[in-house]
Amino acid sequence: MNAAQRSAFWQLQGCVVLWGFTSILGRLITLPALALVVWRMALAALLLACLPKVWRGLRQMEGRALRRHAFAGSVIALHWLAFYAAIKLANASVAVACLAVASVFAAIIEPFVTGRRHKQRELLLGVLAIPGVWLLIGGVPKEMLGGIAAGIVAAALTATYASLNKRYWNASAEPAAVTVLQLSCGTLFLLAIGLPVLGSEAVLMTPGQSDLAWLLVLAVVCTIAPLLLWLRALQHVSAFTTQLSLNLEPVYAIVLAALIFKEHQELTPQFYLGVVVILATVFLQPRNASG
Repeated sequence: MNAAQRSAFWQLQGCVVLWGFTSILGRLITLPALALVVWRMALAALLLACLPKVWRGLRQMEGRALRRHAFAGSVIALHWLAFYAAIKLANASVAVACLAVASVFAAIIEPFVTGRRHKQRELLLGVLAIPGVWLLIGGVPKEMLGGIAAGIVAAALTATYASLNKRYWNASAEPAAVTVLQLSCGTLFLLAIGLPVLGSEAVLMTPGQSDLAWLLVLAVVCTIAPLLLWLRALQHVSAFTTQLSLNLEPVYAIVLAALIFKEHQELTPQFYLGVVVILATVFLQPRNASG
């Protein structure tokens, strides 16, 4: 890797650490998944919109770019919806562990989206994560399998989102403006599909005082900060590289979940062996990273 790629790689690690807390907050916040994601995205968009550079960046953006980032925002909204559904259906450890399969999806999806050829080494490293995921599945109670299904959907969506940003990212674009656009459009998309089906009471459920405090932490520390870092890093690394880096997220989140919620009592040694296998693919990845 060159200097820019190394810097981008470590930026990704910072994102992973911050994103590792999102699953913990997902358990602490009592709102259902849809309301949680709507509030998360709306709060983050509103806070970022206070920055003058956001409006300057939006004015400079062409119509085609606006539409593309609006679509990407809808994809990330669905990803978060599936991710928090996985937490509610299983637990935080299971939800984040499933995200490791995103490296497999990214190896397949990114070449189609960006127009480049499939790389054999990316496919190989992606496949190496599969045995780890298989061990994870076998290491959880049957009543958590619904959470695993939602987690795998979340993994496919986050790989798609990364690939779309890699394809449509403009180096001259203001990251904060892109983030506000994606978060705002993602919020509107969830409202458009949620309100007619579930009604305003379910989609716009008013958070309690404790939930509101955690939502603010989620919006600022675990949404705005890592998204800005991640969008910058994507200028120098592939979406596949970002997904393999995200395989570290289960490690941080599982340790936190064990300390805070004692989730290790619900899981077997086979589950943790799967985490080790996934972590091994991350250690292999930097030597084979490509822009």
